[in-house]
Order: sequence, then C-alpha cells, then structure tokens
Amino acid sequence: MGAQLRVYRQKIKSAKTTKKITRAMELISASRIQKAQQRVAASNPYTRAVTKAVSAVATYSDVDHPLTRHVENPTRTAVVIFTSDRGLAGAFSSSVLKEAESLIKRLSDEGQEIVYYLVGRKAVANFKFRQRKFEKEWTGNTDLPEFSTAREVAAAVTEKFSQDAKEGGVDQIYLIGNHFVSMILQEPKTVRLLPLEVVEEEVAESSDIFPLYEFEPEVEQVLDSLLPVYIENRIYNVMLQSAAAEHAARQKAMKSATDNADKLILNYTRLANAARQAEITQQISEIVGGADALVTVSED
Repeated sequence: MGAQLRVYRQKIKSAKTTKKITRAMELISASRIQKAQQRVAASNPYTRAVTKAVSAVATYSDVDHPLTRHVENPTRTAVVIFTSDRGLAGAFSSSVLKEAESLIKRLSDEGQEIVYYLVGRKAVANFKFRQRKFEKEWTGNTDLPEFSTAREVAAAVTEKFSQDAKEGGVDQIYLIGNHFVSMILQEPKTVRLLPLEVVEEEVAESSDIFPLYEFEPEVEQVLDSLLPVYIENRIYNVMLQSAAAEHAARQKAMKSATDNADKLILNYTRLANAARQAEITQQISEIVGGADALVTVSED
C-alpha cells in the first residue's frame, strides 16, 4: 500500500508541474494574440487600398502583363505553405499540411509538376520526413512575422513566375495558410496569388465602385510598380493571419492541457486518498489483531 501511495503522490506532483507549464504558455499566448490581432487590423486598410488600386488597373485596362497573364494549360505550379516553427498548438500545422495535400493531389491529377516553398519548421520537418524536395525555406519568426521575410518570399516566387515553365519557371502560385476567424476557429485557406486573382470577401465588397483612372506613365509601368507591392503585402497579410491563428490555437491547446492536468490531479488525489485510507485501515486491523492476541495469551 505504501508503494502505491508513493506512486500516486509522484504522479500528482508531475501533473502539477505540467499544469504550471501549460498555464504559463496559455497566458503567454493570450497576451501575444492581442498584439497579433492588432497587427492584422493595422494592415487591413493598406491591403484594401492596394487591392482596390490593382483591381482598378487590371479591370479598366487591356494590357497584357506577365503577372496577370493566364495560361490555359498550366504545367508547373508553385505552392507556398505557411506553418508554425513550434508545436503545442493542436492541429494548427497539421490542418495546413492536410489542406496542402488536397491541393497537391488535385494539381497532380491535372498532370502538373509542383514546386514547394516552405515557411515554418513544421512544414520543413514534414517534407524532410516524407523525403520531398522543396525549393526554399524560411524559419524562425512565424509567431512574429517580419516584412523582410514576406519580401524575400515574394521575390523568390515572382522570379519563378517570370520564367517560362519549360525553363524551370511556374505558371501559377498558390498560398496555403491558416486564417484567423475567431479565438476558437482557425481555418486553413488556399489562395491563388498569381496569375492575379483579386477576389477577396474582406477586401472587394460588392458596394465598392472602382474609380476611372487616367494612367501616367503607361499602364505597364503602373502595373510594374503596383503588382510587386500587392504581392508582398498579400504574402505579409497571410503571415500575419497565420501568426494570429497560431497564438489562438496554442492558447486553446494549452487551456485544454491545463484542464486535463486538473482532472488528472483530482483523479490521482482520490486514488491516493483511497490508498491512504486502505493503509490506515490495514494498520488499525493489525494493531487490533495484535492486541487481541496479547489478551488471549495473557488469559491463558
């Protein structure tokens, strides 16, 4: 009985230690998610303005620009996957990888070759484990995105898109990352970045009326200036959304872990109390039995 009681007490101690860690991580994520949401909210006005400008230029001009040109039968596609650097965030990264697998299967069934760009250590680890080749990786700041990283990703994929598919370029570029919906829901989304597809419910509202522009200099030069800004901003917005979703997912996961630790502590406490009571009862029984034996010997 004594050994069993020691085991229960050791498990209670271990569960309490785990609870302290998960509770601390929950509070850290709760504090960081507010800043992440503020960064997303701060980027939205600029995103809307740039998207409106690009939409207007693309809509009211017939210019054939490389970044807006559609290929009827694409043969190579680039996929940029955004995951987290760290774990303990529930199904955050696995849901993105599952969404990516769905897109990869669809593109592969169409006979397309896929080039991968990975953001986050979880995606890199998954691809290395599956022995899949990827073009480039970015790790280290998924929970606090930097615009310089978005600029590097944009430059890499734009350069690839500018090349002909037969020379190692790509015909399409897709972004896959988690979208922050609420503290409870984080939804993986697939967005086609290039060729230009400016169709977003949070940006292009039905009530918006695009102004008529007179272009000076030429439309090609305007697009040359606007599109890189739009692409960088779009990638950065996905990174900010992913960071906010990561903190929300980690807070939810750590809250669940803390609740589970509380349940374990309660259950093990009950078992320890039962074991302690059984030990006390056994000791009392031995004492009473010994006393009865002494009385019997003395009477004899």
